[in-house]
Amino acid sequence: MTQTPDEPQNLFAAAQPLTPEPTLPESGFTQIAEPEPVFSETTVPETTVPETTVPETTVPETTVPETTVPETTVPETTVPETTVPVAVSIPIPTYVYAPAISAGANSGASASPAVKKAIIAGILSGLFAGALGFTSATFVGNTPAPSISLPASNGDTSPRADDSIAGIAQAVLPVVVSIDVSSGQRAGTGSGFVIRSTDLESFILTNNHVVTGAGKDPDITVTFQDQSQVRAEIVGTDASYDLAVLRVERGNLPVAALGDSDSVVVGDATIAIGSPLGLTGTVTSGIVSALNRPVTAGDAGDISFISAIQTDAAINPGNSGGPLVNSRGEVIGINSAIATTGSSVSGQSGSIGLGFSIPINQAKRVATDLIATGKSSYPIIGVQLDSAYSGSGAKIESIIPDSPASLTTLKAGDVIIRIDGVRIGSATELVVRIRAKSPGDLVKLTLLDTTEIELTLGSDQN
Repeated sequence: MTQTPDEPQNLFAAAQPLTPEPTLPESGFTQIAEPEPVFSETTVPETTVPETTVPETTVPETTVPETTVPETTVPETTVPETTVPVAVSIPIPTYVYAPAISAGANSGASASPAVKKAIIAGILSGLFAGALGFTSATFVGNTPAPSISLPASNGDTSPRADDSIAGIAQAVLPVVVSIDVSSGQRAGTGSGFVIRSTDLESFILTNNHVVTGAGKDPDITVTFQDQSQVRAEIVGTDASYDLAVLRVERGNLPVAALGDSDSVVVGDATIAIGSPLGLTGTVTSGIVSALNRPVTAGDAGDISFISAIQTDAAINPGNSGGPLVNSRGEVIGINSAIATTGSSVSGQSGSIGLGFSIPINQAKRVATDLIATGKSSYPIIGVQLDSAYSGSGAKIESIIPDSPASLTTLKAGDVIIRIDGVRIGSATELVVRIRAKSPGDLVKLTLLDTTEIELTLGSDQN
């Protein structure tokens, strides 16, 4: 390598004009004319790059002999001028492009020993850091990842409490049946539930309109939750309460637990189970929305009067006769009717969150009578009511002879406004309130003129 004498270098000496015809140096690169700088000549004292910035003891010359960086190992493009950014401390002219740097005689002449040492130190530091990084990456890459084991679950991963909706449905569904009724060209579907079972036979409670809706002498088929089917016969019906009992020749069936509808309060949880639109085993839930709703259903010759439990559990056609149960899985009502805003395209109306159920305490008495005798009775006071009366209360039109009312001071024209302290708004409400009781019960009637009359309810049979 050719070296220039060790004397202060003028890095910004005026550029010498080049010959018009550039010659090709031994390096193989074409020299390109440099524009004449427009700056004034400035000398840079050696103190601008002090020897102390790269101490001799840090990178001694003996450790990096000149032979370690032969001319062939540093190609002209591997050590660009930008590797020593002199521009940080010394203003330099800006060129349109960066010409290639030659590693020949001229390169040694343009760098001081301190700069050369700094370059060598940078190269060695880069090599050392690269080797260390490669070794670390290899070690980390070859280190096996720690094994991760997840605990295995045993049994049901979603345990359900017995009083949850799922738990209640699981307990009650086996006692619920689907009822298919057909007679001639007519057919219908409803629901029911087992209320009594012996070794040889079982009894199912449902709605009157379910078993009589298809006409006289219908064919009735009962479908259980296991999809087995059996023929059923009618034991008895009571149109005034919209109740009916069926008998099947299959014994030892699971029986529904009957609750106490008198203990129900607004806000209690409810679950309705049945076969809406023929979809057997359907479960919906809600709450008790209201109590003692006066509900009438049927036509003029077969009308039912119900002091109903109102619920927002979805009840649809086909749910009729199915159980309404509480949070303990006890039946508190028999789903019977819904309020609607109009009929659908198919002719059947759907739930709008206003469903009505017959209280089970009322149904138990009727069902017991039907199983025992095939008939049932209902309570009466022995009066005819004025259906044209539009005022508040129920106006008496006439007194029936030899009735409980005939034994009191009640007379035609009296207006009954309360029964047992509960206000009466219409004739229908009075009938519903009386039907919610049993024959032989003592009731107190309050008239519009504040007169109070007590009487014992009589009975009549359907």
